[in-house]
Amino acid sequence: MERSPLAPASFPDLPVVGGVRFAATAAGVRYKNRTDVMLAVLDPGSVVAGVFTRSATRSAPVLDCEAKIGQDSPDGAAILVNSGNSNAFTGKNGEIATKAVTAATAQAVNLPEARVFTSSTGVIGEPLPHDRITAKLEELAAGLDPAGIEDAARAIMTTDTFPKGAGTTIEIDGKSVTIAGIAKGSGMIAPDMATMLVYIFTDAVAPRAVLQTMLAELTDRTFNCITVDSDTSTSDTLLLAATGVSGVDVSGNTDFRDALERVMLDLAHQVVRDGEGATKFVEIAVTGAASDTDAKTHGLSIANSPLVKTAIAGEDPNWGRVVMAIGKSGAAADRDLLSIRFGDILVAENGWVSPSYSEADAAAYMKGDHIRIAVDLGLGSGRTTVWTCDLTKRYIEINADYRS
Repeated sequence: MERSPLAPASFPDLPVVGGVRFAATAAGVRYKNRTDVMLAVLDPGSVVAGVFTRSATRSAPVLDCEAKIGQDSPDGAAILVNSGNSNAFTGKNGEIATKAVTAATAQAVNLPEARVFTSSTGVIGEPLPHDRITAKLEELAAGLDPAGIEDAARAIMTTDTFPKGAGTTIEIDGKSVTIAGIAKGSGMIAPDMATMLVYIFTDAVAPRAVLQTMLAELTDRTFNCITVDSDTSTSDTLLLAATGVSGVDVSGNTDFRDALERVMLDLAHQVVRDGEGATKFVEIAVTGAASDTDAKTHGLSIANSPLVKTAIAGEDPNWGRVVMAIGKSGAAADRDLLSIRFGDILVAENGWVSPSYSEADAAAYMKGDHIRIAVDLGLGSGRTTVWTCDLTKRYIEINADYRS
């Protein structure tokens, strides 16, 4: 598949996180000769936190992870992910397949089954050929490598055009703490509690409850602020694992929290930049709302509007579509207090087009590949920023042929 024009030049050089090893292989889940399964194994003492889709039709692996995520254990843990088949809407077959994969993984890496977390992504409604995955577990276990995270990132791709990774190393009390994560996501992106598939690893020390609270709060400011097409997946999973190898307790540490947020936001932005058919990265900043909740409602209404997104694709500064999206959102708005900017260009104010507005300047601005739309409601102090991409003919082509 043609690489997104918004893609980074290459996969980043991520720090090696002590206490976690990776492996990937081609199991033929849906396509032959394509890397499609990854395994991550965490050292004893690791803790795992997670957030998941709130879809009413979430997949069997999501339900299995939800049942396990709140348990503390001195044992290590494993994360097994396949692409090509989401194991969603597969009834009892889905439960059987998930059980077969978790049990075989547990045996292969000598862990309790309760410490094996699985995810599946791909086509919905087709039985998962789990035997193809379990047949590869000995190979995966034998190939575990602390530096194998890039191969793992490639294994979880579906319609993605590039593997997504982000990481950082920070110093806390004179000691280094590392964070590294991978993600997949390109279409069916409108997160609701979590997003797509995301796996983040750190060598920090943190109690599970602290890690869980931190993850949930940061998710709302990162992954839950992006959208590609307004559709929430049945398989969205975000896992955060702390191995504790660094010996640095980050409970209540703002430097660690900020670093983790940067990694999460980087991954979230990469998902938007790889939106199916995307040619423009779009930032929507909303200020002056009656509340932060209202600001987010307005922001996502703009970001999810097909009319706004197609205008951006066509490089048309059609600010009337932004006005429309604000008006339909259901959150508080006053036409005569509203102002809109495209980049630094004041487009509308006081319920009307700005006297200083230049259509030529706005049209020139829309030709860039990073578009910023700023809206001020003039009602209060509520604010948020959300991110999306344009909607192009290529999006239709990809999704019209997805199962072909």
